[in-house]
Amino acid sequence: MIQELRHPVSPLHDLHGRHLEYLRLSLTDVCNFRCSYCLPDGYRKPKHAPAPLSLEEICRLVRGFATVGLWKIRLTGGEPTLRAGFEDIAATIAAVPGISRVAMTTNGYRLSERAGAYRAAGITAINVSIDSLIPDRFSAITGHDRLSEVLAGLDAARAAGFDCIKVNTVLMRDVNDDELDAIVDFVAGKDISLRFIEVMRTNDNPDFFTRHHLPGASVASRLERCGWSRIAHQAGAGPAIEYVHPDATGRIGIIAPYSRDFCASCNRVRVSASGRLHLCLFGDGSVDLRPLLRSDDQHDELVNRILCLTYGKPSAHRLHSGNSGTTPHLASIGG
Repeated sequence: MIQELRHPVSPLHDLHGRHLEYLRLSLTDVCNFRCSYCLPDGYRKPKHAPAPLSLEEICRLVRGFATVGLWKIRLTGGEPTLRAGFEDIAATIAAVPGISRVAMTTNGYRLSERAGAYRAAGITAINVSIDSLIPDRFSAITGHDRLSEVLAGLDAARAAGFDCIKVNTVLMRDVNDDELDAIVDFVAGKDISLRFIEVMRTNDNPDFFTRHHLPGASVASRLERCGWSRIAHQAGAGPAIEYVHPDATGRIGIIAPYSRDFCASCNRVRVSASGRLHLCLFGDGSVDLRPLLRSDDQHDELVNRILCLTYGKPSAHRLHSGNSGTTPHLASIGG
């Protein structure tokens, strides 16, 4: 379980000296895709599932984190755009004093229609999941024949004027690893970034992980042989190691949770759709913040609770030993 410590050294620093500045906030655990590495059988509502946080509760939560110096929010799911009132939620968060960046991660559902509305709501950065550029393979991975729709959504996002656009690709051995060069070429000439993400073992996918895990280090070596160079980590950025190429407009990032010291620069915490604080994606426990979100009068108590809990953030996950904590699948707390 998460250990609560009483005396943090400074706002949103943990006991390992890491500055926590980035909240991944899940708006729903519902997803309409059936990705083979996450929800191969589709979303199934858990028994006795609590209702997601209300708009008012979300606003109080974000104000609490902003008070102690957090400035970046990423809206996740499930598929966050399935949440009723998604744009109102985004606009409310973007208006909270101290929050300077609101990002979202999406499977691209209806993005071609809604990209402009998302940008108008105050979202400045967007990640779109595209695991294959081959229509039949995309359909096999996601359970939906929607590659052309998702690619149109990516174009719509570029037209909408987001400050930052990224493509997320889960790289899987014997599934899509033969597309590495094609996917790199796809983004190299565009002002977008690509994120190759290692398959991660969760409690629901151990066999899939064993068959299809591909170490990020092998991809990094391949990029370096092709002239890509690693660059310094930027403030507020996620966990990716980024690469640039003198002849490319786009950037390539690798998210490799099984690499050495992956957790050393972790700058984020997660809150589930129902208001539970997770200090690590693969941690053993969580703490329910919802009782402190009922009234504006609880703000100071919420802030103190956040400070104490985040100070006790664990130094690292235990994926290397086959321990995925209590995470059933990535959609459960936002990946």
